[in-house]
Amino acid sequence: MIPKLLLFDLDFTLLGTNRKISERTLKALKTAQKKGSLIGFATSRGNTNLENLVELVNPDVVMTNGGGSIYLKNQLIHTETFTLEETKALLSKAFEVLGPEAEITIDTVDNLYWNRKDNKSECYAPDATYNDMHDFPEPAMKICIQTTDTEKANLIASSIKACDILRFSDIPWHKFSNPYATKGNGLRYLASHLGIPIQQTAAFGDDFPDLSMLQAAGIGIAMKNAPLAVQQAADEVTASCDEDGVAVWLEQHL
Repeated sequence: MIPKLLLFDLDFTLLGTNRKISERTLKALKTAQKKGSLIGFATSRGNTNLENLVELVNPDVVMTNGGGSIYLKNQLIHTETFTLEETKALLSKAFEVLGPEAEITIDTVDNLYWNRKDNKSECYAPDATYNDMHDFPEPAMKICIQTTDTEKANLIASSIKACDILRFSDIPWHKFSNPYATKGNGLRYLASHLGIPIQQTAAFGDDFPDLSMLQAAGIGIAMKNAPLAVQQAADEVTASCDEDGVAVWLEQHL
């Protein structure tokens, strides 16, 4: 039986390494919807660079910023953010620990900011708004800081009472967010809001920010390209993102 709610991480899960969704995968998603499943994105991206994908796939739900905001049929139904005071404390500590050249991005509910003016990633945030991060005026939903040093990341996080930290496996950055803003908590909220038993949900992912979602779902499916720890934490492992792993699993269960 196909689950009633299907959530997909985007980069290197639903999308291949070319950052595109294949025709095979798109067809499998459409078939799942026709058979009565709700489908959704569950991404660490902000909603500022999802428009083309949303238009192409037409998902029923979209979870952005790693669980920080949840949209149902394009309507915002849930958010989890840092307070403005917590945002300022984390930024101040980041510059103290990493120096004045620390590279930082911030997602708010409506925008993405980066303290970098040029040579921005074309696939991640080409249109990010510049901000030097020294007097940031809004509560942050998610803060990403370029460092591979987990000890320094923990030191930055210690500047506030509660903070969730995750290192990305594919880029040299750490993500800082409200401890309630996780993909796992987002999945639980959605299931409760929609009246769907958690056992009738499935989630797909390839990276450490996906772990809580894979473990919360009725079925957690890791991609073959995921780190071994992510694969071991999942209930099942499907083919890699470049082998249409999402489509392979859906076709088997449809």
